[in-house]
Amino acid sequence: MAKFMTRRQALQAGSTGFGMLAFQSLFAKNLAAKNLRRTDNLRVGMPHYRPRAKNVIFCFMSGGVSHVDSFDPKPRLAKEANKPFPMKIERTVFNNNGNIFPTPFKFKKHGQSGIPISDMFPHIATCADDLAVVRSMTSSVNEHAQANIFMHTGFSFIGHPSAGAWISYGLGSENKNLPGFVVLQSGNAAIPHGGIGQFGNGYLPGKYQASIIQSDRKNAVRDITPRDRLAIQKDRLNFIERMDRRFIDSINGEQQIEAAIANSETAFRMQSAVPELCDISGETESTKKLYGIDSPDRQTAAYARQCLLARRLIERGVRFVELSCLTEGIGAGGAPNPWDQHGDLARGHKAMAQQVDQPIAGLLRDLKQRGLLDETLVIWAGEFGRTPFSQGGTGRDHNPYGFSIWMAGGGVKGGVIHGATDEYGYHVVQDKCTVYDMWATVLHLLGIDHRDLTFRHGGRDLRLTDVHGNVIKPIIS
Repeated sequence: MAKFMTRRQALQAGSTGFGMLAFQSLFAKNLAAKNLRRTDNLRVGMPHYRPRAKNVIFCFMSGGVSHVDSFDPKPRLAKEANKPFPMKIERTVFNNNGNIFPTPFKFKKHGQSGIPISDMFPHIATCADDLAVVRSMTSSVNEHAQANIFMHTGFSFIGHPSAGAWISYGLGSENKNLPGFVVLQSGNAAIPHGGIGQFGNGYLPGKYQASIIQSDRKNAVRDITPRDRLAIQKDRLNFIERMDRRFIDSINGEQQIEAAIANSETAFRMQSAVPELCDISGETESTKKLYGIDSPDRQTAAYARQCLLARRLIERGVRFVELSCLTEGIGAGGAPNPWDQHGDLARGHKAMAQQVDQPIAGLLRDLKQRGLLDETLVIWAGEFGRTPFSQGGTGRDHNPYGFSIWMAGGGVKGGVIHGATDEYGYHVVQDKCTVYDMWATVLHLLGIDHRDLTFRHGGRDLRLTDVHGNVIKPIIS
């Protein structure tokens, strides 16, 4: 007669096996969770898939460049100059709307691609075959502060990480002596409307916030010159680190304290790295001339220095570099938003274009001749465009319903145009793109799936593109 085991006996006999089954189940769940948020384990050089770009240089044109005066010509504006605008006019900032306002600039096709670029940008026009011009960008906000924050963070209110912080968080920096995210300033450049938070880390650890470098000052970073010898300072830093580590151990770890320690260590190393970075005496005279550092225009020369330092930063492994426009009163919209010409647009836009045109073209050519453009993504964009009808007769109001940006290098097709606005340049009519799409594309080129670059905060996995965003595939090579 067969002897049967009780259920309890069977469980006892197979306890090791059942335990292993439970372990496998838990392990699989943990692995799945990590795969959903792969940035938890990202390391330098370990993106989601093979990247096309390693670094980003963001030329932010604060104030809103007029697309119909730069990269999106509209002959109909000239044909119907000074006539009442025939379409419904959306609410504008000042609601002081006039008649159709033709561009005061002349457009010409450039390069083998024949991309039309206005005579505001004669130097950038020589790089036309490297540009992917997106003429169908849109924004959901129409006011500088909110639009700047939205362009940088994907949200129109403060408190979220900047794109540079997200990218630094996702990929890290290849240089332990410099931060992963740097904002360059020079001359009288000011922080755009919206404040310092648009360069912030938000809810990411503090080490991912931007470091602002004043590229043309003796002390490029505040308090960068040590008061004591580095050896003494290092001893103090080591003591503080030991105390911090003991505190962390006592509370079983804390991410923000770890970030504070990392910031202190980076700040110590920057004391020697930043002066070396900002010393351009070793650059050739031809290189300096290419950027326009010798320009008699102080604004051009100051912006040129930013562009040159941007190249030096990405050479040193910094992931994300943002440049800042300058303004000097006459012909510009104001320190925080110098492209903001509500009046005398012809004069103001010409002055701002002269400031950035040669330096940016020099940057593109220098990166290309050094073999760096293929792995460096350069972005040129403002927070919105401007209206095809006038404000006060000689200016233009804000237009978030259709405007132009461009990208170059880093896996982007050169000499292409994507999307279109209507015959007046007011609304997008083809291949509408959003700020979310722009950043989804940037992350894609860096080897990151924008849906997987997340950070859990307030019980939710947040990301740069929120719950939106599609890669703009037609501009990718």
